[in-house]
Amino acid sequence: MTKAVTRSYFATQIHECPIVDPAKDAEFIEDLIDGVVMLADGDEAGQQWCEEQGYLGYTSYASLNDLPQRISAFGKLEKRLVKAANAYAKELGFELGSHKLSMNSFWVNVLDPGAGHSGHIHPNSVLSGTFYLDLPEGASAIRFEDPRLPFMMNSPPQKADIAADLKRFIYFQPQVGQALFWESWLRHEVLVNMADEPRLSISFNLS
Repeated sequence: MTKAVTRSYFATQIHECPIVDPAKDAEFIEDLIDGVVMLADGDEAGQQWCEEQGYLGYTSYASLNDLPQRISAFGKLEKRLVKAANAYAKELGFELGSHKLSMNSFWVNVLDPGAGHSGHIHPNSVLSGTFYLDLPEGASAIRFEDPRLPFMMNSPPQKADIAADLKRFIYFQPQVGQALFWESWLRHEVLVNMADEPRLSISFNLS
């Protein structure tokens, strides 16, 4: 008689990838930050949208869709992100044939102290992600939710010390110069920014 075996299936992956080395590429990081600040100061349509939505800070999500063409540093970053995303797509086993994933949206986020971003997904995309540009001390983590959560009607509470791959929520404290990639259906949220300064990031979708 064989012994009992437990196997794991239906894995949900989150890909961590260094995109820019802050020590070796400090000028590039500074160029990206300058681009974010310029947009936050000059994008009146974006500022109005943020005010109407109660978004504490600034995002270009609803106002600008050509950032890599507007600012050369963003174009350079886009190429690095697309390359990393396609490498990750291979890991996921996607059959893309002769095609490759390409960027379909790319926007900046300035999350003020006391602000957060509630749980959401990114429809009409294959992969999504965020590149982290400036994370002052106390900057918020990003939280990912187990996609099976709506079906766990009678599931008991979990112990505090279980393995990470069994938890219902996973918290990532990202690093400057790093990007996180995930499949776009995965629900996630940005917790309240407890830092004294804004948290700067660049988010994107690929299809």
